[in-house]
Amino acid sequence: MADDRDTRVDDYLRPLPEWQQEIFEQVRDILHEADPELTETIKRTVQPYFVLDGNVAAFLAAKDHVNVFVYDGGIVPDPDGLITAGHENQTARTIGFSEGDEVRREPLLAFFRQLIADNRAGGWRKLKG
Repeated sequence: MADDRDTRVDDYLRPLPEWQQEIFEQVRDILHEADPELTETIKRTVQPYFVLDGNVAAFLAAKDHVNVFVYDGGIVPDPDGLITAGHENQTARTIGFSEGDEVRREPLLAFFRQLIADNRAGGWRKLKG
């Protein structure tokens, strides 16, 4: 799996507090499990993005939490309550984690798989419109 990793994402994660690194690495693994064709890159100079037929997710570390932005236009169902912010956002929503939060692997995996399937079907703009 290491071949599909962008070392610039590693560079972004390295200086973060250990708990933030651990959360992002778990989410990173889940993203790659969701679809092996997923690509990592850096956009906006330093921010890790995960793309496949469009943006899937992006990472952003803050002082006391981390955010995983999901680019789904609000159409991927969230029966497990993963979304923590941006519920009414037209382009992206946020899955936030604080220190000590559990990364719920199975719900995240299902969510990312649906998001990627939507991207492969033309993206949320096409599906929503």
